[in-house]
Amino acid sequence: MHLLFYLIFLNVQPAPMTLFDFTPKSDVSDWRTVDDTVMGGRSDGHFRLNEDGHGEYSGRVSLENNGGFSSLRYRMPTIRIEGKTKVRIRLRGDGERYQFRTKTSDYDRHSYVTYFETSGEWEEIELELQTMEPQFRGRSLNMENYPAEMLSEIAILIGNKKEQDFKLELDWLRLE
Repeated sequence: MHLLFYLIFLNVQPAPMTLFDFTPKSDVSDWRTVDDTVMGGRSDGHFRLNEDGHGEYSGRVSLENNGGFSSLRYRMPTIRIEGKTKVRIRLRGDGERYQFRTKTSDYDRHSYVTYFETSGEWEEIELELQTMEPQFRGRSLNMENYPAEMLSEIAILIGNKKEQDFKLELDWLRLE
């Protein structure tokens, strides 16, 4: 805490923390997709490392059988992230809206959620951690927003209440 105060006093920002940097040799085995099939839906998401060394999340969201979402999750050993105020992601989307989600512990059932739009071009998006609201199964919870102290999982979810194909390429994710 004293170091953070000192850095703020000197107007020095703590160094960015890379959560994942995709390269042609990246091990993406800890990334997994979870679709609405866990509750009977028919959506189908896939994740792979593409020829350019980017993480590629793609598939189809189906509303069939009360479905409607696909998610990509990366669980990591829980880390301290105090002093970090935003996540920055370099990505290329498909013009659709996605959710960025975090968990503070392996034991959390709820996630903290914010949204981002993609342009279809390579871009860096910046999301403020303090604006991430707690949700469980798409419902808001009466809790404080993300405390940004601990991090154990990040996720990207697409679920726009419509049938759609999707494709999102990831270059890197950082906390700043």
